[in-house]
Amino acid sequence: MKWEGNRESDNVEDRRSGGGGMPVFGGRSIGIGTIVIALLGGWALGINPLTILSLLSGGGAPTAQVQQGPAQRPPADDTMGRFVSTVLADTEDVWQALFRQGGGTYQEPRLVLFRGATPTACGTGQSAMGPFYCPADQKVYIDLGFYETLKNRLGAPGDFAQAYVIAHEVGHHVQNQLGISAKVDQMRGRVSQAEYNALSVRLELQADCFAGVWAHHAQNARQILEQGDVEEAMNAAAKIGDDALQRSSGGAVVPESFTHGSSVQRQRWFNNGLQNGSVKGCDTFSSRNL
Repeated sequence: MKWEGNRESDNVEDRRSGGGGMPVFGGRSIGIGTIVIALLGGWALGINPLTILSLLSGGGAPTAQVQQGPAQRPPADDTMGRFVSTVLADTEDVWQALFRQGGGTYQEPRLVLFRGATPTACGTGQSAMGPFYCPADQKVYIDLGFYETLKNRLGAPGDFAQAYVIAHEVGHHVQNQLGISAKVDQMRGRVSQAEYNALSVRLELQADCFAGVWAHHAQNARQILEQGDVEEAMNAAAKIGDDALQRSSGGAVVPESFTHGSSVQRQRWFNNGLQNGSVKGCDTFSSRNL
């Protein structure tokens, strides 16, 4: 992927040196025991651990009071920090242009680099959760150690695979901006867990498609792709499909528990966005064939 020398985003918070307090939910702090339960429950049930944190703390939609020090940018000699800053900047350029074409204004998200754990407006973010987006504070969170997991444990190396991960989380921010995430969240508690999981799959596949839309327009504008890049992203999409993850954990494949979609589905929708570059073409909610 051709990224060096391109613009870096100012919307990156580097919390890797520490800082930040423990968020408070419903007047009670969330301790490490609750977090462990949430992580184990999320893995077993296919539910977002942040959702479980909210339920365990007696809350509905999570709210947090987070005391945070001033944000720091990644150091200039930090290659990975520069890489994610550059990818984020590229997503900003693409989505600003697309929102402008649609008569809207794109509100840029912030990307937070952390190690281990960090407070968020959606609960305590944990490295074990992998990268995630919090709509309550409009921030993408990532422990860069996830990229080692992606490469060594999941078998998905490559810088464009890493860029795809960021673009997918930014895709969730786009959904938040368009009001799509809120509509799905409103169904929580109104439908069965299996039905809600099915909605979550459509939400996640749309974020994959939006990642492809970003790549399509970034390539047209800046020719960022090198030989093998698309294959890296498609491989990453396959390795983090729900069926692939369930198999790698030694368990049975249970489609009713899927929350992100199968490997084939994730590849299909990323490729859809990549080939067409159309936001309207990413309507997974109306599609009969995922």
